Amino acid sequence: MRLLFLGDVMGRAGRDAVNERLPGLIERYKFDFVIVNGENASHGKGLTAPHFNAIRNAGADVVTLGDHAFDQRETISYIERENTLVRPINMPPGTPGRGAMLITGRNGHSVLVVNALGRVFMGPADDPFRAVEAAIAACPLGEQADAIVVDFHTEATSEIQAMGHFLDGKVSLVVGTHTHIPTADHRVLRGGTALMADAGMCGDFDSIIGTDTEEPLNRFLTGIPNGRFSPSEGEATLCGIAIETDPRSGLARQALPLRIGGSLAQAMPVFA
Repeated sequence: MRLLFLGDVMGRAGRDAVNERLPGLIERYKFDFVIVNGENASHGKGLTAPHFNAIRNAGADVVTLGDHAFDQRETISYIERENTLVRPINMPPGTPGRGAMLITGRNGHSVLVVNALGRVFMGPADDPFRAVEAAIAACPLGEQADAIVVDFHTEATSEIQAMGHFLDGKVSLVVGTHTHIPTADHRVLRGGTALMADAGMCGDFDSIIGTDTEEPLNRFLTGIPNGRFSPSEGEATLCGIAIETDPRSGLARQALPLRIGGSLAQAMPVFA
């Protein structure tokens, strides 16, 4: 089974890149399942219903969120009825939406998608390790789920790598989102779980993590806000990770980076 995960979609540039490139990638590589993190898709913060629908129409089977999950107030009203939109599982009890979903992919196989927030350098959240562990225990790999993907949305690469080792042998992929910077540590751990500390973003890298440079630079230099952060609208790089799983165990055989377009060095997955 081939799965593709795309990192944080950042503003219009990221949305355009997903809309233009994802359908061709699915056709070229025969991806069975696609997950896209959409928490920055709408003006850099949150996800409106039209933008969610556009990402789905481009080919995403599931869209995940993060710490900006409810920055667009309309998300509260539509997230409950969307069975392919996943918010962090370790948000407080009573938060609208669901943090884990079992979805049927193009090949008829079932994929459990779990989204979680980290706690290092982030706002308060419940324990992500125990929350994810409980979701997986309720839908084990190789039994109810043919594959399991965990989108761990956090600042610290150490926390993401800890989650990978914590879940090694129990899930297909643990991938980090949030920092917008793709890491070079993609690999398959000893137990068969693919791990990448951050998938990167789908956005314009001629920027400061997807934002026009002027205002972030001003705040670094002066410490005084002088305006809002605005998503950069140059050509985006589509960033993510592709994995291939063993059909019997659901564990990863390969973990391959993907970077297409924009200013970053290009990387296309080459499956063995």
